[in-house]
Order: sequence, then C-alpha cells, then structure tokens
Amino acid sequence: MTYLGLEWVLNPIVRTDISVPVLLSSVGGDAYPERRDELIRILDIDTRWRMHAVSDGERRRVQLAMGLVTPWRVLLLDEITVDLDLLSRSRLLDWLKEESEERGCTIMYATHIFDHLAGWASNLVHLHMGKVKEWGKVEDFGNALRDDGAHGNSRLDGLVLRWLREDLKVRGPRDELSVVGNTYEYMERKGGYGSETRKYG
Repeated sequence: MTYLGLEWVLNPIVRTDISVPVLLSSVGGDAYPERRDELIRILDIDTRWRMHAVSDGERRRVQLAMGLVTPWRVLLLDEITVDLDLLSRSRLLDWLKEESEERGCTIMYATHIFDHLAGWASNLVHLHMGKVKEWGKVEDFGNALRDDGAHGNSRLDGLVLRWLREDLKVRGPRDELSVVGNTYEYMERKGGYGSETRKYG
C-alpha cells in the first residue's frame, strides 16, 4: 500500500541540498530502473535538480516519482496533483489509469480538482461526517455525469458541489458547532489530524 499526501513537501529533508537520483535510489529506484525512468519522463523531472533549489511543484513531482517507483497494489492519493501543472497532471493521471488497468490495482483519489476527470474514475464515494453517504460505479450516477458539451468534460464538479451544499445544510456553519472541530460524531465529536483512535490487534 502507498499513501501520497500534501505533507511531504514540508519535510525538511527534501528541502536540503540533495539530488533527485539520491532520493530515488533511497526508495528502491535502482531496483526498478525502467519504472523510475518512465516516471522521470512522465513527470518531466530534471535529474540535475537539487531539492533546496526547486519549487513546491517540482518537489511534488519528485515525491510522486519516489512514491510510485515501487509497484503497489493499493494507492491512496490525497490532493496529490494540487501543485502540478496541467500537462504533468494529465500525464500522471493517464499513467495511473494504465497502471490500474494493466496490473489490477486500486487507486483511491481524494480531490477537489475535478477538471478532466471525465473518464478517469470507475467508482465514486460520497463521504459525509465521516460516513459513506452514497457510492457506486460512475455509470450509476447517470445524467449527473453526462458530458456538458461545452468543455468536453464531465459534470463531476456539479455533482460534488450539490453533495457539498446538501452536506452543509445538515452540518450547519462551523461557528455554530458546540465544539471547535466538530466533524465526526463517532469520534467524540472530534475531527482532524491526531484525534483518531488507533486500535492495534
């Protein structure tokens, strides 16, 4: 299982004077040279980059290459394309779709950027207050996701916007909540990083 989220670019190690080849080698890049080189090409990474001298978007590309270089069965992505330019994002999503189809892998992609995801997802999950509200195959959502003709893209953003508006009516404004951060009722009305109860067994 691989998880890629927004926190990585804040890691002090990747802001030091370290090279891309060293970072990729540290996570098994040498064991998968073809895969490593393909990711370098897809993400348009310059192997001469020094991590202390690049932008957050360039750091994000290196993070993605590091996280994806070792084959995975389940991939969890949390807003991972937010720092990518349009071309890099498109190429990465195409590559991920091919990976999923060719190797039978599962990708869970949490995002609020729905541009050009028209044919990408196979299933949708609507979470509300920490619980699944609705889910299913993309085709189960019928007319809500039909091409609008203007952009050559789906109305996925319209569907999600409707969900969010309905969720807000149920939840209410944050400033009216009895406890700051009230999100998940089954977590003693706490939400956010660090408040989860962990059970090991």
